[in-house]
Amino acid sequence: MLQRITVVPRSIPLSAAVRSLSTGSANITAPLNFWGGKRRACKGRKNGENVFEPATGRVLCTLEPCASSEVNQAVEAAKSAFGPWSKMSGMERARVMIEAAHTIEKRREEIAEMEVVNNGKSITEARLDVDSARLCIEYYAGLSSTLAGQHVQLPGGSFAYTRREPLGVCVGIGAWNYPFQIAAWKSAPALACGNTMVFKPSPVTPVTAVMLAEIFAEAGAPEGLFNVVQGGQETGSLLCHHPDVAKVSFTGSVPTGQKIMEMASKGVKPVTLELGGKSPLLIFEDSDIENAVRGALMANFLSQGQVCSNGTRVFVQRDILQEFVDEVVKRTQTIEIGDPLLESTKMGALVNRPHLDKVLAFVDQAKKEGATVLCGGEPFVPSDPKLSHGYYMTPCVLANCRDDMTCVREEIFGPVMSVLSFDTEQEVLQRANDTTMGLAAGLFTRDVKRAHRVVEHLKAGSCFINNYNITPVEVPFGGFKMSGIGRENGQVTIEHYSQLKTVYVEMGDVDSLF
Repeated sequence: MLQRITVVPRSIPLSAAVRSLSTGSANITAPLNFWGGKRRACKGRKNGENVFEPATGRVLCTLEPCASSEVNQAVEAAKSAFGPWSKMSGMERARVMIEAAHTIEKRREEIAEMEVVNNGKSITEARLDVDSARLCIEYYAGLSSTLAGQHVQLPGGSFAYTRREPLGVCVGIGAWNYPFQIAAWKSAPALACGNTMVFKPSPVTPVTAVMLAEIFAEAGAPEGLFNVVQGGQETGSLLCHHPDVAKVSFTGSVPTGQKIMEMASKGVKPVTLELGGKSPLLIFEDSDIENAVRGALMANFLSQGQVCSNGTRVFVQRDILQEFVDEVVKRTQTIEIGDPLLESTKMGALVNRPHLDKVLAFVDQAKKEGATVLCGGEPFVPSDPKLSHGYYMTPCVLANCRDDMTCVREEIFGPVMSVLSFDTEQEVLQRANDTTMGLAAGLFTRDVKRAHRVVEHLKAGSCFINNYNITPVEVPFGGFKMSGIGRENGQVTIEHYSQLKTVYVEMGDVDSLF
């Protein structure tokens, strides 16, 4: 698979790799697939699809999807690595993972810049994503030597014990909003448990996952430990149906997650699904308004609003509604939009043209249904002519929203905040939970009793009190209802990448009934 990368010049210092691209002087021909310890090309295939740089709209690379033969090779490589990797001690696996984390730290700027070029988010956010990936690998490296079973004493000196064993070859399927971070979040617990992985990035953002594969290889991992195959729905289907795949972990939309669950069920394979959300954020009248405004902005405009856990239904108690809305609009209008590689930029480009059009259509639909646009919701053209074909829009705040509006019911996945008023705690809880999804929820209040009382009744897997969109790797992340199954991060995720074997040991004679 060949790709030609052309990036417009930037007025900031860039890493050598990105700098050579930004001048237009370099054509990268390295494949984006990786298995058996090196990059691999899809042989004899010319039906590639263009991948675009969001900031400029230029063609970033040509993606050639892996077919059955390439998927089989990647899975076979993972199978070959599973034997030696699963037989290592936890400390031995940890050494490889820690070395990989050190390399990520050293290459932080290079990885972050390439993530920006491929995804469109600001360089500030991309650096934090790379940090999260590194911390996740470090965290599970620490847990790898703690995997243990249980001893149970039984009558007559007999006993039983349990063993926590790896599953085998795991498949990770990533989303386009956090390409490098998701690759780490899925691979770190899998590898810590002794599994190997075949990872398929989103075809929209295929560039950085292969960098992680190379980093693991350089850290001393067995060939085939972490493999990358590129492609779309067909490639994903081949992975889910593959008889040698033991588990599938997916991040993405609810409809796609349902299809993956159905495909995995054919082989009774366990799945982890981190799906969509339409999360509520509750602002009570006794809130610290300054922090509540900051939280609402973080809950809606992080990564151009392209975050599954975003609190896009902002319920504000009526007595403080006007004060809150005025301050939110004021802050939103000052968000600097533009070149995501510039330090001053706070909001970059949406991921591609079709997605930008979809988000703008949601704003138009909201207006038709009676919502008031207080600011934003329009296409934006940066002053730099080199960015004139990028996928930018102004962040939008919608008022006079009702619970039955499309903008309140459906996941927009863009920088659009819907503000609703409420009067009582009981009322807002009923409305907040009136959704088929339950990924996240949050509230702002100074009343500690209220905070814990409300959280108890919110039907969501990840809840925030007086903050929002904070995801430390030590803490499990995942949803209720149609927002998914299983968890990412935290100790509990070890259970999703391992299986429990029970062993009974008889120390006496068999007491037979026959």
